[in-house]
Amino acid sequence: QVQLVESGGGLVQAGGSLRLSCAASGRTFSSYAMGWFRQGPGKERDFVAAIGWSGRKTNYSDSVKGRFTISRDNAKMTVYLQMNSLKPEDTAVYYCAGRAATASEYKYWGQGTQVTVSS
Repeated sequence: QVQLVESGGGLVQAGGSLRLSCAASGRTFSSYAMGWFRQGPGKERDFVAAIGWSGRKTNYSDSVKGRFTISRDNAKMTVYLQMNSLKPEDTAVYYCAGRAATASEYKYWGQGTQVTVSS
């Protein structure tokens, strides 16, 4: 079992930065692939970024590529999402998720943290 708790959301002006954290509990964290997703007002939940268990492999949605960076610290059992050059369209609830490396679906989800970008 893995439990995930996000933090770091808030209100920021366009062009600003935020760093989200996702603290995990559970002995299998270091073997899990982790991802960030977001759900904007009236929208479906969309993929943002993902990172492999070792941290060597990452991928991003086109909408955040070059602005967001996902990273992880397995010793601290934490995943991060550094968000730079924020835009109003980045406003959403951001969710952290985890899956076993061999799984195709994310099984574990956090409760979400709100990010609001003002213009």
